[in-house]
Amino acid sequence: MFLLLFWLGINFIQSVFTEIMSDEAYYFLYGENLSWGYFDHPPMVGLMTFISNMFFGGNLSVRFVTVVLQIFTLILVWKIISDKLPDISKVILFFTVSASLVMFQAYGFVTTPDVPLLFFAALFLLAYKKFLDNGSWANTFFLAFSMTGMVYSKYHAVLIIGFIFLSNWRLLFNYKVWFAGLLAILLLAPHFYWQIANDFPSFKYHLNDRSSIFKWNYFFEFIPNQLAVFNPFTFGAAIYVIIKYKPKDIFERGLYFLIVGVIAFFWISSFRGHVEPHWTVVCSLPIIILLYRRSLENRKLMNYVKKIIAPSILLVLTVRVLLIAGALPEKLGFSGKKEKCVAIESVAGNLPVVFSGSFQNPSNYHFFTGNESFVLSAIDSRLTQFDIYEKELAYQGKPVFVAIQDNNKSREYTVNGISFSGYFAKNFQSVNRLKIKYDLTKTNVCKGDTLHIPFEIENPENINIDFEHPEFPVILKVAYAGNFKKSKWNLADCELAAPIHTLPAHTTVSGNLTTVVPELDAGKYRFTLTLANPLCAAKNSSNILLKIGM
Repeated sequence: MFLLLFWLGINFIQSVFTEIMSDEAYYFLYGENLSWGYFDHPPMVGLMTFISNMFFGGNLSVRFVTVVLQIFTLILVWKIISDKLPDISKVILFFTVSASLVMFQAYGFVTTPDVPLLFFAALFLLAYKKFLDNGSWANTFFLAFSMTGMVYSKYHAVLIIGFIFLSNWRLLFNYKVWFAGLLAILLLAPHFYWQIANDFPSFKYHLNDRSSIFKWNYFFEFIPNQLAVFNPFTFGAAIYVIIKYKPKDIFERGLYFLIVGVIAFFWISSFRGHVEPHWTVVCSLPIIILLYRRSLENRKLMNYVKKIIAPSILLVLTVRVLLIAGALPEKLGFSGKKEKCVAIESVAGNLPVVFSGSFQNPSNYHFFTGNESFVLSAIDSRLTQFDIYEKELAYQGKPVFVAIQDNNKSREYTVNGISFSGYFAKNFQSVNRLKIKYDLTKTNVCKGDTLHIPFEIENPENINIDFEHPEFPVILKVAYAGNFKKSKWNLADCELAAPIHTLPAHTTVSGNLTTVVPELDAGKYRFTLTLANPLCAAKNSSNILLKIGM
């Protein structure tokens, strides 16, 4: 109990005095707008920040539930290991192995969807262990509840469930297992409905939009990243255990499948793009269980834990102290954001602040200042939860501060040594919610070819769009980008058969445009139409694959 309270106290202090990360500010927005789903993730992390914000302000408004939840995760893992009253040496061994896992420690104070995933994964492993011992209806419902919680936390839950079932395929012949799965699906129905109602944004993003060109460094950096996430000494010991020892029973077989399967899956995934190191953090749970058990049986491994793994915890603790002190580089994401947001606020006042690009800047600004901000997604950035909120529609025709670099309008501000660009706009207008349909019948072209493209522009909103707006004029452009997610977009001019002056609310305009294929290297390109204004070239239409020849 003392070590649990000590762990809780350390994480509590860390969470209060370590600046929140941009992703945490983003999840704070989730909590302010509770929903059955969000663009990037299932709803559990939003519920966590909602509850935290009910009781605390500042950093704890995001992190309070995280701090508490890890304590219960540790209790669950211990429950899996042993139901007996522990002696002090065993408890110290358990906390030593747990504390040595770098990312597991981090998720004791940093709020991400991995925090509830770890909790419900521990709950699932406990439910699975109990179900193997006694397939009662109580344990069946326990299994269903834990699977539901995992999926509501993060979609990686599918891997955890899948590898456990793969390790014990006889489960497929147990009707109670099928009942548990069907009950979990029923409990997940509100989230599935949300996905359907919003045109499956999360699935599209994770299955398609996250993929990119293959790079060998994605493949070769994977294992070094895993060493950093799990602590190279602890990770090495876990690999040793997997190679040296065979699973003692069907439950341990599942733990082996979980470690090897999850790590192998994401290593293979590196062929379709960058793999975030923390995506495998759920392997922390079986690593703790297996290292604890084998250390009690193997004196050499126990000595390794005491002499090598235990001292390495001091390095992790040193980093945590440096985080509190703000002594680590800003690029790590734990410092420097609040000062910049406050600097922008000192210029913008109470006006809403408009950003372009990623979700980080508006999320940080709202969290640290409490003022309204939003982002406009461009063709060279991904969609985010802000595209579901559509906050910019509330400020059409109103004054805003635009925190975007525009050589013709922006000026450089310096406040307390912090520099940023921006300008004041009296009559805001954006075109990100307009939808363009077009018909490009010719997809094999050559440089210099003239394309004739019929199109329709729909304005589904309750606002009129002025294409000749004095501050935010709108121009229809064609855009080309290499056939990889991060390729740079090139905008090209087009000529309309009839000019568009105004697009009234809830109307659609049809037209034809003519454009010349620019001087681009021969190859495959993504092609799209976009409405460009001084803010950005917006995502208004789908992409078509175009092949450009010599």
